[in-house]
Amino acid sequence: MTDIVTRLVDETTADTLSRDGVHPVLARLFASRGVVESTETETALARLIPPTQLKGAQEAAVFLADAIAAGKRMLVVADYDCDGATACAVAVRGLRMFGANVEYLVPNRFEYGYGLTPEIVTLAARGKQGPPDVLITVDNGIASLDGVAAAQLLGIEVVVTDHHLPGSELPNARCIVNPNQPGCEFPSKNLAGVGVMFYVLLALRAELRGRGAFDAREQPRLDTLLDLVALGTVADVVKLDTNNRILVAQGLSRMRAGRMHPGINALFRAAARNARQAGSFDLGFGLGPRLNAAGRLADMSLGIECLLTDDDARAWTLAQELDAMNRERREIEAGMQQEALADLARFDPRAATTLCAFNETWHQGVIGIVAARLKEKFYRPTIVFAPGDDGQIKGSGRSIPGFHLRDALDLVTKREPGLIGKFGGHAMAAGLTIAADALPRFQAAFEAVGQEWLDEKTLSRVIETDGDIGDDCFVPPFVAMLDAQVWGQGFPPPVFSGEFDVLSQAILKDKHLKLQLGRGRMRFNAIWFNHADTLPSRAQFAYRLAADTFNGVSRVQMIIEHAQG
Repeated sequence: MTDIVTRLVDETTADTLSRDGVHPVLARLFASRGVVESTETETALARLIPPTQLKGAQEAAVFLADAIAAGKRMLVVADYDCDGATACAVAVRGLRMFGANVEYLVPNRFEYGYGLTPEIVTLAARGKQGPPDVLITVDNGIASLDGVAAAQLLGIEVVVTDHHLPGSELPNARCIVNPNQPGCEFPSKNLAGVGVMFYVLLALRAELRGRGAFDAREQPRLDTLLDLVALGTVADVVKLDTNNRILVAQGLSRMRAGRMHPGINALFRAAARNARQAGSFDLGFGLGPRLNAAGRLADMSLGIECLLTDDDARAWTLAQELDAMNRERREIEAGMQQEALADLARFDPRAATTLCAFNETWHQGVIGIVAARLKEKFYRPTIVFAPGDDGQIKGSGRSIPGFHLRDALDLVTKREPGLIGKFGGHAMAAGLTIAADALPRFQAAFEAVGQEWLDEKTLSRVIETDGDIGDDCFVPPFVAMLDAQVWGQGFPPPVFSGEFDVLSQAILKDKHLKLQLGRGRMRFNAIWFNHADTLPSRAQFAYRLAADTFNGVSRVQMIIEHAQG
C-alpha cells in the first residue's frame, strides 16, 4: 500500500524565511526540511564549519606537515566506491599541492576485501621503493585494527580518515580523523569520506601557512578540488545537511562554469549530460555509477586514474572505458534482478518483514544495486548474497526508514555469536559475510529483529510531498529556481501533489504513460515513466516539475511519481 502524505511545515519558520527574501514556495520547502534560518540556505565557502572543530584534523595536519618537511613517502589507501575514488583523488592532488611525495593504492574488492587489511599492508610494503613511511586511509580504516597493527610492526605510521561508524575499539593509528569517533564535537556527522579528507587538507594548509610555507595570497587553491568533493558526497548518499550542501553547491558551481578536472568533464560527456546545467541528479545517477562500475566489476584504479589525469584525451579514453563497464554492470544487474524476482515469485510481504536472496551465480560487485531494486519493489529491508571465498557468502543490504541496518546486524551478532564473520555500514546500507550453510540461520535471526522493530505503519510505503502549488508555478523560471538548489539525501527534491482531471492518456513504447492533465482552464503535460496502467478520469497525483526544452522552446512537464483515484 502507498499513501501520499504532505510534509509538515513550521509556518512560523516559513514566514520568517519568506520575510528574509526567500521565495514563499522555497521558504515552505526549506522549513519542512529542517532549515530554521536563512543563513542555512547560503552556500558561500565562508559558511563552512571550520576544520578546527573536527577532532584529529589538527593533529593530522601537524603530523603530515612534519612528514612533508622530512620528505617522507606517503601512500593513500582508498576504498573502491565513488566516495573512495574521489577521496583518493582529493588526497593525492591536495597533498601534491603541498609538495608531498605521495602515491595511492586501492584494493581489488574480490582479492582483498574492504579496508586496510594486513594483506593490503603487505602489498603496500612490497612496492618498488619498499614500504612507505606513512599510510593514509580515505573512506576506510576506522575498523582496521589488524591492518593498523600490521603497519606498525613494519614501522609504518597510519593516518586514518574515515566517516563510517566506529566499533567498540578504535585502531591504534597515529591520527584518526572521523566526525563519528567518540569525543568529536564536529556539528556535521554526515561528511562523506571525501569531505573528511578535504577537511584534513584545509587543516594542513592552515598549519603550513602558520609555518610560513606560504601566505594567504600564495597558498594552494583547495577550492579547485570541490568538483571531486561534490561528486563523492552526492554519490555516497550521505545526508545533505547545511555543511554538505555548501560543499556540493560549490562543486556544482565550478562544473557549471566549466572549471572542473578533465576526468569530471569526460564523465559528463560519457554520461551524455550537460555540465553547464549540472545538478545533484547528474552526479548521483550519471557520473557516480560510471565510477562505481570500475570498483564493482574490475579495479577502481581505472576510475582514480580518470580523476587524477590532467590530460583531456586520456581522461576521455578512461571515461569511455568506465562507460562500457557501466553498460556491462547494467546487463549483469538486469539478469540478477530477473532471477531474483523469479526466485521470489512466492514471496509474501504480508508474511515477512525482511527479505534475503542468494544465488550461486550472482556477481558480488552488483549485489548492492540488486538489493536496492528489491527493497524498492517489496519495501522491505533487503540483503542480497553472492558467493565469496572459502565457503563464505557476501551480503549487501539496503533498508527502509525506521530500520537501522547496521544496528540490526549488530543485534544479530550479539544474539548469535559467530554467525556473522564481518559486518559494517550505516542505517540504510550495510555489508556482511557469513558461512554459506549459515544462510537459513541468518535469515531467521534477521527476520526476528524485523518482527520486533517493524510494524504495519513502518512497512507501509509513504510518498512525502510538499503539497499543492499554484498554477503560476508551472513555468520555466520557477523550475529553474528549484533546479538551482542542492537537493539529495536528507534534503529531498521537491515533490508536489494535487488533484487533476485526466484529459488524455496514451502508452509510449509499451511502458510509459503520457498524459494531459487539467485543472480549471489550465492544461499540463505529464509523463509517468515505467507505468502502463491507465488512470480514472480524475486522480490525486504526486509529481516533480522538470523543464522540457524542444526546438529552443522551454516548457514545464510534470514527472509523475504516484497517482491514486
